[in-house]
Amino acid sequence: MTMPFIDLKAQFRELETDIRARMDAVLAHGQYVMGPEIKELEEKLAAFAGVKNAIACSSGTDALLLALMAHGVGPGDAIFTTPFTFIATAEVISLLGATPVYVDVDPETFNIDPEALRLAIRAVKMGDAGKYPLPTGAGKLTPKGIIPVDIFGVPADYDSIMELADRHGLFVLQDAAQSFGSQYNGVRAGALGHVSATSFFPAKPLGCYGDGGAVFTDDDEMAQLMRSLMVHGMGTHKYDNDRIGINGRLDTLQAAVLLPKLSVFAAELDQRQRVADRYSMLLSKLAGFTFQKVPEGCRSAWAQYSIVHERREEIQTALQEAGIPSVVYYPKPLHIQTAFADLGYTAEDMPVSMHLARNIFSLPMHPYMSDEQVDEVCGVIAEALA
Repeated sequence: MTMPFIDLKAQFRELETDIRARMDAVLAHGQYVMGPEIKELEEKLAAFAGVKNAIACSSGTDALLLALMAHGVGPGDAIFTTPFTFIATAEVISLLGATPVYVDVDPETFNIDPEALRLAIRAVKMGDAGKYPLPTGAGKLTPKGIIPVDIFGVPADYDSIMELADRHGLFVLQDAAQSFGSQYNGVRAGALGHVSATSFFPAKPLGCYGDGGAVFTDDDEMAQLMRSLMVHGMGTHKYDNDRIGINGRLDTLQAAVLLPKLSVFAAELDQRQRVADRYSMLLSKLAGFTFQKVPEGCRSAWAQYSIVHERREEIQTALQEAGIPSVVYYPKPLHIQTAFADLGYTAEDMPVSMHLARNIFSLPMHPYMSDEQVDEVCGVIAEALA
């Protein structure tokens, strides 16, 4: 039998009674759009993250989009972000007519490199690609914002990023799609940056049974604006909208799924840490591995347990033959994807991201994974490298 990469069935078995009761309540009251469970979820999400406002929305992608729209992002704006992430992070920048400016990642944390970010901001301001690799036409761009991505659940270096943002008058949008539940110097994801976005895609640490997401902010005016943008730019009158928006609401049934999951989320994060610790203990005895660094003062949400090894193909083949799945996140960084070809980047403009793309892979990770399963995975890897 193949080992699950993420065992959502095990989680459902634990929470089935509560989830079914919550969903039955929605079926009974029939408020499938913006039902009372939405407000309850938002209040509990805000309390968990430690922020004043949480707005539940239709996906992590729309969460990012709403935050950028609320900041007035558009043509001529440069938004700095990492190429080592899923396309949604940069896709929303391009959708608004702005330009993603890619910044390579740190080789230890795999998150955006603050020193490279400093150079990229300077290069855009000077219009000089000799200072740092820039997209075509970057000399005409105005630096507007930064989207750090907390890759695999590890928070980015927000002290350095916020200092750069303050110095250059930029906003910071935390992409916490993989890191909701993580902590940075005692502050939870959702409360870092000026605004934060997360995803409730089923495979995420806190996932629903479809698409879903949320945006977080302490800025009440920003929250009100994002709520308007989320519902077609609504104003005080249903048929007199104040602005152009999107249809970005979270379905009430998804809120009903998330509420029971949120109630056990803290305990699940502890179990994710247990799995990660055991992986690290066992695999650190083997030669050639690079592990993602979790900086002092930080706690990862462990959306993925990702490791780097030059013999990736051999290891993955052995795992596959043993019925153990593994996944490569991400085999092709954004700066060389077809969708962004017009930006004019070359592969080696982002050498660390390319190194990771060629050598990284992720192992099964979820809160319901047993020590015996972790031992089995590590045993197969040890035998493949022997």
